[in-house]
Amino acid sequence: MKTPPGTGAPGSLPRPVHAGYALGSLATGAFGTVPGLLLLPYLTDTLGVAAGLAALLVLLPKAWDVLVNPVAGRISDRTRSRWGARRPYLLIGGLALAVLFASIFAAPFGNGSAAAAYVAFAFLATATAFAFFQVPYVAMPAELTDDYAERTRLMTWRIAVLALAILVSGAVAPLVVTAGGDGVAGHRWMGLFVAALIAVGAVGAFFGTRSAPLGTVGGSEPSLRAQLAVAAANRPFRALLICFVVQSAGVATILAGVNYFAGQILRDDESGPTLLFVCFVGPALLVMPIWTRAGARLGKRTALVVASLILAAGALALVAAPVLPPVAVYLVVAVIGVGYAGQQVFALAMLPDCIAYDTARTGRRQAGVFTGLWTAGETFGLALGPGIYGLVLQLSGYVSSDTGTAAAQSDTARLGVLLGFTVLPALLVAPPILLLRRYTLTPAVLAAATDERRVVQEVAVGNRHEKGTIT
Repeated sequence: MKTPPGTGAPGSLPRPVHAGYALGSLATGAFGTVPGLLLLPYLTDTLGVAAGLAALLVLLPKAWDVLVNPVAGRISDRTRSRWGARRPYLLIGGLALAVLFASIFAAPFGNGSAAAAYVAFAFLATATAFAFFQVPYVAMPAELTDDYAERTRLMTWRIAVLALAILVSGAVAPLVVTAGGDGVAGHRWMGLFVAALIAVGAVGAFFGTRSAPLGTVGGSEPSLRAQLAVAAANRPFRALLICFVVQSAGVATILAGVNYFAGQILRDDESGPTLLFVCFVGPALLVMPIWTRAGARLGKRTALVVASLILAAGALALVAAPVLPPVAVYLVVAVIGVGYAGQQVFALAMLPDCIAYDTARTGRRQAGVFTGLWTAGETFGLALGPGIYGLVLQLSGYVSSDTGTAAAQSDTARLGVLLGFTVLPALLVAPPILLLRRYTLTPAVLAAATDERRVVQEVAVGNRHEKGTIT
């Protein structure tokens, strides 16, 4: 049996590159977590924006990334520099992201409609900067190594740091708000704290990957439309993308509901959000080696299905939270965190395989387009979750406040808080795994596609040589 391409030592990467690349997850984790966690409560309970309008303000700027991300991918595919095609954007896009993130919570207009409009504009600018950081960052693994297993190891490092970033940003950010005096002042300090975390991640990833192979960014399709058509024709990528986007929306509803769930269901505004986050993300740091072994034994697709089912079952079990002791609630949240860790690592490890499959089929390296679509979908899913959660709050009669603390809520509103945090994410995470029946990539399939491409290239070279001889 022929060894799949890149499964030997030549595809291995040094540990410093693993660690350096993973540092970028400080930036993606912080931006992916804090707006989903705090922006909706900031709008409803500090700026006094109605829940329905707040949901739109959270959703629409990130929906913009659906258009921007593929463009960012195409631009990075065509970039030529001494730092490679992707690394310049880690530094430039990452630092711009840090500055703009702090601006979201600057609140120069106080409360009211002007403040809401300012947040929407600042969030839109920040989402654009994030696109130009995230898309090249996610494209790098497909070009750093051709090794099927090495991509999983690279993603394991990345998800471990991502879990740490989510833990630090998600658990500490609410504490910074409180330490800063709550309200507008507290959120300003929190914005500066998260901006610093993003900057550290961007600079660390840029310098940490300086010794990594730059990879080859080969010729791409002549137009963005043609590139998107190629990506759409990649059936494994299409199935994985749709599954991940819907699941991201489910995870985002959990993030969006943490503060509401802690305050309205657990009746613990102060330590509840932090404890929930520690229980959600902490297990990821412990179980990552177990998930890596599970992926090696079961295969990436099966492991992703198992992780998704654990996540969904845990979320559904939390419906009983009002009658459970707090310790039991936190234990169930820890189970959800175990599922979340596996769901992230395997989906992100399968993406470079899809890109490698496209390269084997077409002979072109255009990872930026694939990761542009991927990150656009992920960003949309992460924005859709808080949007849906805000809509649930609006329909259940949630009362907004401009005092910096939540108003008293009716039983119906509290039921909306509970269902949006439990049943809704379960329904968004479990059913999409049926799409993975169309995901058929294995090392053998990738090897066969590569061999087929090699034969086609050899025949083409032979034909050109023969034609030249005859001439």
